[in-house]
Amino acid sequence: ETRSNEESTDESEEDESEEEPKLKYERLSNGVTEILQKDAASCMTVHEKFLALGTHYGKVYLLDVQGNITQKFDVSPVKINQISLDESGEHMGVCSEDGKVQVFGLYSAEEFHETFDCPIKIVAVHPHFVRSHFKQFVTGGKKLLLYERGWMNRWKPSVLHEGEGNIRNVKWRGHLIAWANNMGVKILDMISKQRITNVPRDDISLRPDMYPCSLCWKDNLTLIIGWGNSVKICSVKERHASEMRDLPNRYVEIVFQFDTEFYISGLAPICDQLVILSYVKEISEKTEVECCARPRLDIVQPLPESCEEISSDALTVRGFQENECRDYHLEYSEGESLFYIISPRDVVVAKERDQDDHIDWLLEKKKYEEALMAAEISQKTIKKHKILDIGLAYINHLVEKGEYDLAARKCQKILGKNTELWEFEVYKFKEIGQLK
Repeated sequence: ETRSNEESTDESEEDESEEEPKLKYERLSNGVTEILQKDAASCMTVHEKFLALGTHYGKVYLLDVQGNITQKFDVSPVKINQISLDESGEHMGVCSEDGKVQVFGLYSAEEFHETFDCPIKIVAVHPHFVRSHFKQFVTGGKKLLLYERGWMNRWKPSVLHEGEGNIRNVKWRGHLIAWANNMGVKILDMISKQRITNVPRDDISLRPDMYPCSLCWKDNLTLIIGWGNSVKICSVKERHASEMRDLPNRYVEIVFQFDTEFYISGLAPICDQLVILSYVKEISEKTEVECCARPRLDIVQPLPESCEEISSDALTVRGFQENECRDYHLEYSEGESLFYIISPRDVVVAKERDQDDHIDWLLEKKKYEEALMAAEISQKTIKKHKILDIGLAYINHLVEKGEYDLAARKCQKILGKNTELWEFEVYKFKEIGQLK
């Protein structure tokens, strides 16, 4: 902890164990650094082409993946609560704390404005909004409202749900909309316009505004719910015709359910595993008072009644000492295994380690034989390392350890027919009196 939190570039605390880390971390800098010096991040949405960042001072910034600003929108004088993009990345919905809702085309003149008499926490545009017959979006405040564009291009609202407190999260995937209110999580089938489930929240003692629900669709039929310290993975299934009667034609089965050690701030899928962003409190050794610790990013393998921890990293984000559970968000880029950890003063990107990173780790641990083997197996995909350089470092390592016989044997394979390198090694062995 001697290095400054502000300056550290590798954002994770990796213990000195033999366990190789799964992810590597870097700060999103450039324009993001500039924005967060004067403002604070309130939400972010990730598209494969760009990022959209909302702030506490009512601005929305479009950024490239390096964090450079490409566009800026002044939406409101107060906090942006949510940004929603359709799958094409051509239409954006934005809502703010003063009740403003805007849905507009980034590359067209299409625009919708509405102001409500209460804060709007959530907006979600139809995933296929770009198509003319899917001009729909939902907003969530005290009610869950569906807006549809109809005759004469007019927007018609209809109430999907109300009466169970504020709507705090909505995720729309395919024909299914999942939302969370004070009581639990509901899923609506947009084809039949029927509600197909209610998943109650476990710990009703936690304030839903301080410990919000995290929702994430792994695919069109699998919803992951994280609330408090509870995780549920739900599968939407078709009901058999013989069971129909007056029931909806789909139902939901909870396939995995487990508790975590800390409070959940965000969730994302990674293959058949889960990435969980956790808010952590600990007792200070000096003052013996409870304080906010660094957030954790864990990869876990869900099991029917529990989970197995695959990796766990504590993240050094700026100002973590002042952050609450609701201040953190986890967004991810599908197909790229990029995970964005958003906090008011910092955005950190986690990405899966590649073969070059694996070789780096092996060299750091002085596992030269394994590093050489890994480089030979994936010589077409590695960009940073050369087999010869690893081999020469291996020979030097063996010589330094005094294993001259093994070092000399390795020369044959590593130096091949390179005359200059043979001469260099011969002189080196002569100088240390090990020419034989």
